[in-house]
Order: sequence, then C-alpha cells, then structure tokens
Amino acid sequence: MKLLSIAIPCYNSEAYMRKCVESLLPGGEEVEIIIVNDGSTDQTAQIADEYAAAYPTIVKAIHQENGGHGEAVNSGLAHATGLYYKVVDSDDWVNEEAYKKILQTLRNVIGGPQVLDVLISNFVYEKQGVKRKKVMSYKNAFPQGEIFTWDNMHSLRKTQYILMHSIIYRTKLLRECGLKLPKHTFYVDNLFVYQPLPFVKTLYYLDVNFYRYFIGRDDQSVNEEVMIRRIDQQIRVNKIMIDSFDMRSVQNRNLRKYMMSYLNIIMTVSSIMLIRSGTDENFEKKQELWRYLKKKDAKLFYKLRFGILGRAMNLPGKSGRKVSIAAYQITRKFFGFN
Repeated sequence: MKLLSIAIPCYNSEAYMRKCVESLLPGGEEVEIIIVNDGSTDQTAQIADEYAAAYPTIVKAIHQENGGHGEAVNSGLAHATGLYYKVVDSDDWVNEEAYKKILQTLRNVIGGPQVLDVLISNFVYEKQGVKRKKVMSYKNAFPQGEIFTWDNMHSLRKTQYILMHSIIYRTKLLRECGLKLPKHTFYVDNLFVYQPLPFVKTLYYLDVNFYRYFIGRDDQSVNEEVMIRRIDQQIRVNKIMIDSFDMRSVQNRNLRKYMMSYLNIIMTVSSIMLIRSGTDENFEKKQELWRYLKKKDAKLFYKLRFGILGRAMNLPGKSGRKVSIAAYQITRKFFGFN
C-alpha cells in the first residue's frame, strides 16, 4: 500500500502538466501519482500515458469522458490506494524540500499510536509578475509538531482559510464521509475541504511551504471575468455548502465557528461577483441566495447577514452596491485573483 496518493486532474493541460508531474516524482515509491485525463482534446492523454509507461509503479493514467474538475477528483479518489489523498492541479507544483518533510511526517504518524485524519501545510501564491510571493501560513492558529484536535486550535484570520492546496486527507475518511463532488462544476475545491471537516477528529500542521498555487492564466477559473461568466456554478457550490450541514449538529465550538466563517466568505464571494457583474438579473440572484440561506437556517442567516461582511453585501440601492465593493478586497485575498 502506498503512503500518499496524489491526483492530478487534467483537461487540455499539455502546456504545463509536465512541471506538475516532475515536481511530484521525487516522492518515489511511497507515492502514487494518478493523472486523470478528463476528456482532453490535446496531447494530455499521450503525456499521461508516457509517464505511466516510464514510471509504472508510481504513475497511473486514468482516462475518462469530460466530467469537470470535481469528477476528476472523484476518479482519483476511486483509484487511490494510498493511506492519504492529495489533489494537485495540473498547472500547480510542489516544493521538493517541503515534499520530503511531508512524507516523513506521514511516515512517522502511521507508525505511531494515533490515527491522523488530516495534515495541513502552507501554500504559496505563485502569481505571475509578482516578485514577492504571498504565503498562506497557519502557524498562528495551529500547534506544531504534534497531533491535535479542534479544541487546540486558535482562531483563523478573516483572510486565512484552509484551502485544497493546504490539505491532505486520510483516504478512508473521504470514502467513509461519502464525499462526491458534482460533475461539470467549477469551484468544487471548497466542497472538497468543507464537507469532510465534521468527520475530522485529529489534525497535524507542518509549517512548510509545500504547494505552489499558480495564478496568471487568462482562462483560469479564478480569473474575475471567468468567475462572473460561471457565476451559476459558484452559486451551485454555495448552495451545496449551505445544504451540507445543520450547523447546530457540529458539536465542537471551534470547528463550528470555522465552518460558519468559511461559509461566510463563500457567501461574500458569490455576492460580490453577482454585484460586480452589474446586471439586475444577477443582483436578484444575490438576493435569492440570501433567501435560500434564510429558508435553510434562519439563525445562521441572521448571524451572517448582520455580520460585517453580510451588511456590506446587502446595503440597499446603487450606492450600497458601491460600498459592497470594499469587501471585494477580502475575496481578492481569498482567491488571489489574476
């Protein structure tokens, strides 16, 4: 059995996927690299097969009809044999030194008395044209060098979130919690992180800058114009998050607080993109989204709606819409828009 399975969802990724795969190969035989070709029409399939042939004990090539990023993550999970599961997007890569520390940590943990559900590490915004790279670190919030529980964490800042880039889940936990991401939908990264959280009992934080999150392609999903065009998919993810849990069922106070905060920022992202589109139709979609939350959980609605971000998203009139743009800076920090 492998220590770590790493899925690489690929769709027409021929221009950059080699850098991603090459950064993962130093993991050696302890790692399983699962390249999921999601119905590509370029040379992605051939490149995937090339690596699988060159490294038959390390690389798997999975070919499927196009189902979107979430379905590629699902396929990776279905084929994973590793004890832990990580997703690395095909235009991103990892730092080799940090990678080795990650593997050593997992190796030490599985030889110990406690089961570890999730390992968290830092990621770096590799924004094209920016010399000083922003690092998403969690050392103010989590204990280091030990397995801990939600009771041991401190509050995360408003612009500090556990994203797909920073998380490695225990494979069996993902399967047992029934994680299934929707097809043909962007922004499912947030579901990948959010939905398993109530099943997590033990955590480990390693203060290394492991994942390099590339930002710079014009067609990238976190390009602002692209997000506005795909706003219905963002709303779909937002509503799935709302429907995922009754917050009152989340017993741990720290975890509940974090999940509410996470949902709050996703509500902000959806709202601000709908506002920035500038159409009356999308403004009504914003109103409907907040009504959806209210119908699902009135108490949570009032808590978020009348918090700082909720107020900013819901000020009346055109002047209110302009004020709401101030919250855009938070979404910029969250996604690192290109």
